[in-house]
Amino acid sequence: MCLIAIAWQARSDLPLVVAANRDEWRDRPAKPAHWWPERPELFAGRDLQAGGTWMGITRTGRFAAVTNFRDPSDKRATARSRGTLVTAFLVGNETPARFLSNLSASASEYNGFNLIVGDATSLLYFGSRDGQPRALDPGVHAISNHLMDEPWPKVVAARLGMDQALEERDPSGPLFKLLSDGSLPSDEDLPDTGVGVAWERRLGSALITGEDYGTRASTVFTLADKGEISFEERTRDASGEVTGTVRERFVVEAVTA
Repeated sequence: MCLIAIAWQARSDLPLVVAANRDEWRDRPAKPAHWWPERPELFAGRDLQAGGTWMGITRTGRFAAVTNFRDPSDKRATARSRGTLVTAFLVGNETPARFLSNLSASASEYNGFNLIVGDATSLLYFGSRDGQPRALDPGVHAISNHLMDEPWPKVVAARLGMDQALEERDPSGPLFKLLSDGSLPSDEDLPDTGVGVAWERRLGSALITGEDYGTRASTVFTLADKGEISFEERTRDASGEVTGTVRERFVVEAVTA
């Protein structure tokens, strides 16, 4: 994912709300969200190149998502796939805190990343540039390809959009509108991450279009207070138009010993 907005315990009836755009090279093969045949408890898209995923959920309410940390000066072809971090948490049974504590020792084996993991009771964040896991405070957060809540224009807009969406009984519609926003900030408000101003402009909006790289999927996911999960993923083409939709609803299962 390259933009994630999160509302954690901001509404009593919806303890977790997530809106996210996955931005990726268009020639990288991937499969939309589905129940994995070999892991029937896991619902996620799949990176068919490295085998992991960018975001997923499980029948027991485990959730994880990852974004890259944008730094072209620190990119190694030999690094491990960051998508496997999401899968490892989702199919495991460690608590979010324990999983991230153990990850600290091996984080350098990956190119820069931001990882969010949670279950029905906790939600934690680990940034490889921070090096220390931390619990997310109740409220609204957003992240792109830098640190959590870094005030990039689209991150600020995502937090504001999530706040506004939470005022609606069903926030899904406003959140998909947020994820479809292609408006660009002014050049003086763009970050400088080392990719050049032309790419900073192109990456400055929530929805990124283009034949070579851009937003491949938009996802809205909610966990209700009674355990109901609602997940919708919309696949997008190079122009940003929606070409496919996956919807899934289920109730979180109790974890058995």
